[in-house]
Amino acid sequence: MTINCKGKLIDLSVPKVMGILNITPDSFYDGGRYENETDILRRTEKMLNEGAAFIDVGAYSSRPGAEHVSEEEELRRVVPVIALLVKHFPEILISVDTFRAVVAKACIQEGAAIINDIASGNLDKNMISTVAELQVPYIMMHMKGTPQNMQQDPQYKDITKEVLYYFSEKVAGARKAGINDLIIDPGFGFAKTLAHNYELMSKLELLHHLELPLLVGISRKSMIYKLLKNRPKDALNGTTALNTIALSKGAHILRVHDVKEAVECVKLVEQLQGE
Repeated sequence: MTINCKGKLIDLSVPKVMGILNITPDSFYDGGRYENETDILRRTEKMLNEGAAFIDVGAYSSRPGAEHVSEEEELRRVVPVIALLVKHFPEILISVDTFRAVVAKACIQEGAAIINDIASGNLDKNMISTVAELQVPYIMMHMKGTPQNMQQDPQYKDITKEVLYYFSEKVAGARKAGINDLIIDPGFGFAKTLAHNYELMSKLELLHHLELPLLVGISRKSMIYKLLKNRPKDALNGTTALNTIALSKGAHILRVHDVKEAVECVKLVEQLQGE
């Protein structure tokens, strides 16, 4: 499996790691840590040196119950950061975490390579056509509702079947619009209870029926720290355990806060599977 990022074919047959750079004041784990150029550059350099293939930049916190951020504020936060990173790291492959077409287009024009949309186009009717116009890889995530209401009693009869059906429709629409490179993200922690998250993880390999690259993002999420009765800052061990399981079930990209540990997971699982 390959995706085309700025003219470079990225081979996902060996899983890749996507490092998270949150430039929001209220993200659940690292909100407010990276608000000046020095901290942003230092954090990015560390992740790249540790082996991140992609850097995912987000300026709108999507944690449950997060405050709404205006389009203008999101643009003000994210566009200068994309420009800064491209200037200092010319070969960087940036994924922009946004559900807004205007923000996506502005970031791609500044040098970002991928659009990562938590809503798969559901929160902006112009997103799909914009991605098709830009001809960049598009990460489509499963979510019901919005970050503000998604955790208000989510219900499913069979979550894995419903996620598969959701993506089959979304992929068909994206293909019809002319989007070539698609990646699916089951959306752990988005409109899902603890039980939903683990049921979905236990059947993760079924998502390969879609024949698309699979991204897993469970880094330090509540499905880990609530089950283990600790806090996000204590959830690295649990993250590593679930990342290993996700890799064993065929995940192609791990989206993480802790790049070094995720890269080590990839190396170990690849060694096991290569024997």
